[in-house]
Amino acid sequence: MGKPDAEGHGSSDGLPDLPPEWGRVVVPDDASALAAEAAQIRRELRRASGRPGDHRALALPLLVLLVAVLTTLAGLLAVTWPRANRGNDRPAPTPFAPPASLTGRALPALDLVDAGQAPVPLRGLLPAMIILVDGCPCPDRVADAAAVAPLGVAVVTVSGGRTVATVPSSPGRDVRALADPTGGLRSFLGQPARPGTATALLVDRAGVVTRVLPELGPVETYREDLTALAA
Repeated sequence: MGKPDAEGHGSSDGLPDLPPEWGRVVVPDDASALAAEAAQIRRELRRASGRPGDHRALALPLLVLLVAVLTTLAGLLAVTWPRANRGNDRPAPTPFAPPASLTGRALPALDLVDAGQAPVPLRGLLPAMIILVDGCPCPDRVADAAAVAPLGVAVVTVSGGRTVATVPSSPGRDVRALADPTGGLRSFLGQPARPGTATALLVDRAGVVTRVLPELGPVETYREDLTALAA
């Protein structure tokens, strides 16, 4: 059932107050609750059809009934209208922004683990191309990077958790496969793993990040930067 306002004869939904002489008006939540009152008024109208003076007496109940129906419909419209548009008000997802701000920053001293769960200091492998494969193993991309990496530059894959991802073999070059159980490298990157995408960091022998590849692509896009790590 609906509720009157604090005065007992108005509405708390921002609608104008009813005249006090109308008494206490209760607005139901469902307009169907007024069916009984409407039927009673119709019966009285039929009985008073031959008595002109009764029409004036019935005018006030009819007006009260009309106001109650309109108030109920207005309240239902106010409640349901915002819900219909709620799905259109959601902000569009923010496009992926390359973490270019990492360039020139020092790689943190992180201890990763190998397949035997032995700790491996990441900074002890520099200079290196570090490929995060927690979003995609991308064996072809990893093999291409290992094939063009100059001597003295390590190629390291890093998976999430403690399970070390299997890496493809490359003629003449080994790829060091590690895992990051604490997620420290991904936290340093500041971007979540994206399915189907491998991210790479190029880090020089001093431990400074020289380039970030948010999506590891063809070797032509980073060959010069990779060669520069050997200098």
